[in-house]
Amino acid sequence: MPETVTPGTMLAGKVAVVTGAGGGIGREIAIMMASEGAKVIINDIGASLTGEGLSETPAQQTKQIIEQRGGEAQINTDSVASWEGGRRIIQSALDHFGRIDAVVNNAGILRDVIFHKMSEDDWTSVINVHLNGCFYTSRAAAEHFRKQESGALVHMSSTSGLIGNFGQANYSAAKLGITALSKSIALDMQRYNVRSNCIAPFAWSRMTSSIPATTPEQQARVAKIQQMTPDKNAPMAVFLASDAAKGVTGQVFATRYNEIFLMSSPRPVRGIHRGEGWTPALIAEHAAPALKGSFMPLDRSGDVFSWDPV
Repeated sequence: MPETVTPGTMLAGKVAVVTGAGGGIGREIAIMMASEGAKVIINDIGASLTGEGLSETPAQQTKQIIEQRGGEAQINTDSVASWEGGRRIIQSALDHFGRIDAVVNNAGILRDVIFHKMSEDDWTSVINVHLNGCFYTSRAAAEHFRKQESGALVHMSSTSGLIGNFGQANYSAAKLGITALSKSIALDMQRYNVRSNCIAPFAWSRMTSSIPATTPEQQARVAKIQQMTPDKNAPMAVFLASDAAKGVTGQVFATRYNEIFLMSSPRPVRGIHRGEGWTPALIAEHAAPALKGSFMPLDRSGDVFSWDPV
């Protein structure tokens, strides 16, 4: 029988950092972590969706909600997109609360544009926040996790990376890269009892509010997404950060309204062998036709998750 966990105590005594916690999914995760007993560092630079501008107001709003509900939280406004910023974020947990037990890598920006028009800054800005940001904070926390032989990392991936989407080459590359980073961390840190997992969240938030809704079809799609409120993703993040998730590492979960999915990793789906070896012509004549029936389609998240959220 699974161990019974008392509601409101899953993270009792733990200290968690949540990046990008000034709004949306990050805010809901921070609030739920605090409600489950964690002391929380709210990291948010208060930037716009595309990464411009700075304000402490979003983080202060999250902190106010947590404290109104009896929780403890402090604010950090460093950027995840640098080695020094990542270290300062983790150090803020040690300075305020004396330890670090969990990091939720949620901070993100969007620079959506069709690939042939994507600029160098569009690419590097998104990679720096999403992929490099996950590395910087996780790497800083890993030193403390190793010494205490415990710790949990939760990274936000996306079906844009796991499956695909239009106009998001930068975001998709970063988000799929995060899953590989997480798996590598899980392998390297398992000996120290450190876990690393990913969540691909579905939610209507600032990150999805830029989806166009000009045609009836687009409006219907947006209406479906809007019912998937950010708080629906918080329970999985809290679980993965808790001791109840012992032994759960290197996995990728998708959370979609009231649905939870375990996502697959790339594995061989079809093979063909020729003892004498291959030439380009023989590949064209024999191998490609034999493999073609198993080719991955050019599908997107909406094609794979084709039913209404339930």
